[in-house]
Amino acid sequence: MKETPLSNCERRFLLRAIEEKKRLDGRQTYDYRNIRISFGTDYGCCIVELGKTRVLGQVSCELVSPKLNRATEGILFFNLELSQMAAPAFEPGRQSDLLVKLNRLLERCLRNSKCIDTESLCVVAGEKVWQIRVDLHLLNHDGNIIDAASIAAIVALCHFRRPDVSVQGDEVTLYTPEERDPVPLSIHHMPICVSFAFFQQGTYLLVDPNEREERVMDGLLVIAMNKHREICTIQSSGGIMLLKDQVLRCSKIAGVKVAEITELILKALENDQKVRKEGGKFGFAESIANQRITAFKMEKAPIDTSDVEEKAEEIIAEAEPPSEVVSTPVLWTPGTAQIGEGVENSWGDLEESEKEDDEGGGDEAIILDSIKMDTGVEVSDIGSQDAPIILSDSEEEEMIILEPDKNPKKIRTQTTSAKQEKAPSKKPVKRRKKKRAAN
Repeated sequence: MKETPLSNCERRFLLRAIEEKKRLDGRQTYDYRNIRISFGTDYGCCIVELGKTRVLGQVSCELVSPKLNRATEGILFFNLELSQMAAPAFEPGRQSDLLVKLNRLLERCLRNSKCIDTESLCVVAGEKVWQIRVDLHLLNHDGNIIDAASIAAIVALCHFRRPDVSVQGDEVTLYTPEERDPVPLSIHHMPICVSFAFFQQGTYLLVDPNEREERVMDGLLVIAMNKHREICTIQSSGGIMLLKDQVLRCSKIAGVKVAEITELILKALENDQKVRKEGGKFGFAESIANQRITAFKMEKAPIDTSDVEEKAEEIIAEAEPPSEVVSTPVLWTPGTAQIGEGVENSWGDLEESEKEDDEGGGDEAIILDSIKMDTGVEVSDIGSQDAPIILSDSEEEEMIILEPDKNPKKIRTQTTSAKQEKAPSKKPVKRRKKKRAAN
């Protein structure tokens, strides 16, 4: 399914708002959307929400053989998937240009920047190393996928714990989490991507563009930086020409934003670790707000039932006693009786539609009676006195013949038979007139 294009009115409206330094969601030019981080029950599973853009990150590991040219280093693998659940424009089973560009940018940002110590992932040099796989799934698309994906990837890596191993000779022993505590990864720094959208050939600049702003932008600048203000990677797309001052200004803004996001990530990791140590409840279910319908917790309001009996007695005492009603039978005919005075129904008056139905039903009954009377007259005129009585309402119906001292029989008759009996008596008359005219 192709993406629905913006109309000219929407495009002009967005550009006019950007020229006036206004945004549809009420943010300022350099403001980020709200970032929310929640962790799953397993280590290395998290969901990052950047406004309405949601990305699920999952980290897994396994023991594999190392690469020939890097025998003492572990392997990092990143995979981002864009499903139709995020947006109808994404086609399943096909790598679009956007997906290829995002995957390459993530690899340059996280793997080429050496943010993870790959040598610490080596178990036996040249034989066994850890392969760390980071799977990112886009759950909802509302713009700025690369920023949300980079935050989700680095948060999942920081939260992940690999199983502990021991080497004795040529034997490698892998311990379960119950036997030994899992070991966290060795992370040197946390690179985070910050996106800048340019409009009107670089005249106007926005931070963290949403989905509609991305449709009308002329170019995009992505800067990956850590909190030490070290640029890990930088990429410009869209074919616009940027000045040196514009790039420097964007790098300064990115440094401030990265410091804020890094502090938020560290605080979220600390809170999750604290809850796990204290034995509290954790996971995606616990991160749902209590005010929503899907919350599992509900506050019960206390009800005081100590003085219910006293209040009930007071109400009964103040109430008026019911009136005594004596039913008298009404004799209409011998052998029948009716209890009560036979008043009208007190459940409510009939509605206008019901009254019309009742009146219409009466008219139909009158019409049917008149039809029956007419058919009875025709049959009595045609037949003789000794002939059986035929009751007919239509031309083809099952009729009953009433005969004396005999059981009723069902036959199929037609009212047109009477007309056929009269027709032969008229034909000879016409022939005689024709003969006389000939004479």
